[in-house]
Amino acid sequence: MDIHNISMHLIDEDTDQPRYQFNEEALQELMKSIGEIGLLSPIKVRTTANNRYKIIYGNRRYKATKMLGLPTISCIVSTVTDEMEIYLEQIAENLTREGFSPIEEAEAFHKLMHDAKFSSSIKYLSGKLGKPETYIKNKCELLKFGNSVKKLIVGGTEIRKDKLTEDQLLPLKDLPMEHRDPLALIMARDEMPVSDVKKIAKMFKDKDISDRIKGQLLYKSGPELIETWSTFQNNRAERAKPIAAKAPAKAEKIKVEVQEVAVPAVQGIDGNNVGLPVEANPSISQADVSAAAGSLLQARLQQLLQTIPTPPTSSELQQEQVGMNEQQREQFSQDVSTLVEQLEKQLEAWRTVQSFAVSR
Repeated sequence: MDIHNISMHLIDEDTDQPRYQFNEEALQELMKSIGEIGLLSPIKVRTTANNRYKIIYGNRRYKATKMLGLPTISCIVSTVTDEMEIYLEQIAENLTREGFSPIEEAEAFHKLMHDAKFSSSIKYLSGKLGKPETYIKNKCELLKFGNSVKKLIVGGTEIRKDKLTEDQLLPLKDLPMEHRDPLALIMARDEMPVSDVKKIAKMFKDKDISDRIKGQLLYKSGPELIETWSTFQNNRAERAKPIAAKAPAKAEKIKVEVQEVAVPAVQGIDGNNVGLPVEANPSISQADVSAAAGSLLQARLQQLLQTIPTPPTSSELQQEQVGMNEQQREQFSQDVSTLVEQLEKQLEAWRTVQSFAVSR
């Protein structure tokens, strides 16, 4: 491998190369390093028309050397002319370098798969670059986001304010555009961990929440969205609970309503005498009827005590209202009115039972 010192004025940068973002502070540090100890690694170029050269890789080193005002730079001159091989080499080199951003990677992969002069498959790229197909696919998913979000994407997994990692963004990738970017900016501003981003994304994918409500949720902060998610999950779990419990076995066997026991013409509880009044069934004493009534009343009481849910809090009621459209809100109001009416009747009846129990 021959290394040549080539005049700086004969070298052109490749404007189509994958990497185009260069941190100014990092460039300054590289310039100082080259000034103190020299260029440690040559850049790679290829020949072009008019005896000129175009950079294959090493743009940062070229820029830093140019900033120093040095007349020449050490170069490896490549004889490769195939555009596909050159571009793959540029990507492979940058993948080993610090500062090659996820968006630059994504754009490079997308170009190789969709540019007419390349038209590569994801399987081919995986084999050539030594990267799993899922790695390439996930990078390309980042291109779904708008420019305001792309500018914030950084490499690594560290959560930083006003920055976004790939792991933070991927849970949001399948959301509609009107939700995807605003949520991403909220996640960046509030430094939301990936686990919370996944919860928020799941909530915005839920079809039980209307688009109007989802639009209103975009005005909340990250922590407020997590609080909303928690309330939503709790409400859903509460609604899913069984609303009735089995009555005790003894009361189930008797199958006599308390109201029926209270009148003289109660039907017999003996299976062979169903339909006969008590006085026509000598095997059923009034004591048996009273015992049956007491057992059933006790069973009802225990069943009621077991099935009364915890009353909703004011915050839960507010959240329930937020998640409804006008029709649902009207139905909810009617259902609550019906429930209150039934509870008032229950309360009146059980107060009578209470007075009877106390008087005994």
